[in-house]
Amino acid sequence: MYKGLKLTVIIPCLNEEQGIERVLEKMPAFVDEVIVVDNGSTDRTGEVARRFGATVIREDVRGYGRSYKRGFAHATGDVIITLDGDHSYPVDAISYLMEAFLHLDVDFLNASRFPVRDPRAMSFKHKIGNLILSFAMSLLFFRWVRDSQSGMWVFRRSILEHMNLEADGMAFSEEIKVEAIRNPRIRFGEISILYSSRLGEIKLNPWRDGIQNLLFLVKKRLARRPRG
Repeated sequence: MYKGLKLTVIIPCLNEEQGIERVLEKMPAFVDEVIVVDNGSTDRTGEVARRFGATVIREDVRGYGRSYKRGFAHATGDVIITLDGDHSYPVDAISYLMEAFLHLDVDFLNASRFPVRDPRAMSFKHKIGNLILSFAMSLLFFRWVRDSQSGMWVFRRSILEHMNLEADGMAFSEEIKVEAIRNPRIRFGEISILYSSRLGEIKLNPWRDGIQNLLFLVKKRLARRPRG
């Protein structure tokens, strides 16, 4: 518990046995529930996660968004915190993010990787791609978001019922932010974190995923929003 709130951390993983150990060994004691969504790993990711006390849920249909939606369905905390299993997001910043979340009195807090202070953490190509996608999202949805592709968020689990989350792939990261900033009932905030270089194999295809994410933003903007 953190100041009366039950916390659930959700971590999607695909062959992250090296990184997930580093992540879970640093998990703060006040986190009540850790859910690792194993997205069809062929290494020891699930075994390592269980050894550290995490609840491991298998999702054999590949997809970043698919993994998160499976994890959300099993979460029981008042507040959900997300991060990757590759040790690129700062686990020790969870208390800092929770303090910001409560101080800013928001429902969804995005952890921005910018400015990137570790030059090894993100290549120039990835920086440019992220900035283009963030600018496109800000332009299309009339709200400045510094890092539309960040995978570390803090939000109240109750807001999920007000979101229409469809993406199964990498576009899920921007979609959940779009759903937050479009809904007047959801208070959105953003704060910077220290992002570092990942452990293990890089799975992101910058050109393919970048173009798909840009097209998804346009499609999301033009789509008719469901009522309610």
